[in-house]
Amino acid sequence: MPSRELPERSEIVIIGGGIIGVTLAHELAKRGEEVTVIEKRFIGSGSTFRCGTGIRQQFSDEANVQVMKRSVELWKRYSEEYGFSFEQTGYLFLLYDDDEVEEFKRNIEIQNRFGVPTRLITPEEAKEIVPLLDISEVVAASWNPTDGKADPFHATSAFAINAERLGAKLVEYTEVKDFVTENGEIRGLKTNRGTIKTGIVVNATNAWAKLTNAMAGIRVNIPIEPYKHQAVITQPIRKGAIKPMVISFKYGHAYLTQTAHGGVVGGVGYELGPTYDLNPTYEFMREVSRYFTRIIPALRELLILRTWAGYYAKTPDSNPAIGKIEELSDYYIAAGFSGHGFMMAPAVAEMVADLITKGRTDLPVEWYDPYRFERGELRGKALQMG
Repeated sequence: MPSRELPERSEIVIIGGGIIGVTLAHELAKRGEEVTVIEKRFIGSGSTFRCGTGIRQQFSDEANVQVMKRSVELWKRYSEEYGFSFEQTGYLFLLYDDDEVEEFKRNIEIQNRFGVPTRLITPEEAKEIVPLLDISEVVAASWNPTDGKADPFHATSAFAINAERLGAKLVEYTEVKDFVTENGEIRGLKTNRGTIKTGIVVNATNAWAKLTNAMAGIRVNIPIEPYKHQAVITQPIRKGAIKPMVISFKYGHAYLTQTAHGGVVGGVGYELGPTYDLNPTYEFMREVSRYFTRIIPALRELLILRTWAGYYAKTPDSNPAIGKIEELSDYYIAAGFSGHGFMMAPAVAEMVADLITKGRTDLPVEWYDPYRFERGELRGKALQMG
């Protein structure tokens, strides 16, 4: 597992040891590249180990649907190869009025076009999938059985272990303090444990990406800000009672599902920030209790065991910034995932590895162009909850 030994040099250095940095290191090592991940705390300690576990292809634009279709293929492959749990238990979006139904019909048409088998179902069919649901106000639901969830602890650890097996170095408790540059080219990184020589750097620091860009002297405006989102887990109920991820925009932009141990995990769209504060709030507890019980009334009987907070590193259009930054030779960014980093990670790793090793990728990376903000070319807002 990760060490504290900082190598003297590495062909490629990834700053940030969350799921994005770790899967990218894994992908680059698979391709025979010399790569080091530098993480200021421990692997997964930022947003990754605080996420809601969900992995979905149900987006409202072509690019995210394509990327997530590929990501689900990779989640399935690597879960089987490395032995961590990826369950395709589906995503169920509850719809409460005709406008919402029409919007999701358009989304489903896009998803179906790229081979994602989402379909519109009746409230009664939704209740067959989750018998505990209150469907008294539901008029339809959007259902894709190939969406799913994975344990962020097991999955990230599996990618980290296998990245190291393939030759990557993962260095924990090491903080990057400055870039060493010369004539617009990267020569190395200064850390609290010494200097590492390198010519290629990837900014995978997500909530801290703007600070990392400033440290590198990047002047282009890539607006990524940390917003506090919170989650809960309840005491366990009968296993399998809530298999899919259940979503309700009407009730607080809520998401909820069951863990392998039977507890109900999820959150609502109560957002604070920009901030790096991670203290849980009473207001969130009140909102999650109110909205969860409107979706599944039986949850009124449950105790909340724990609540915690993490970051949505958000851009103005809720799509990440992925690509090469031209101001500094061989500096890349993959950050600002706005709550979608965990689910997108394996496909993003392929995208960024392609850019580094080939200079191009078949996945639609142009949608995530880091320069779109300066040009005022924001994308349609990525479908987001929680």
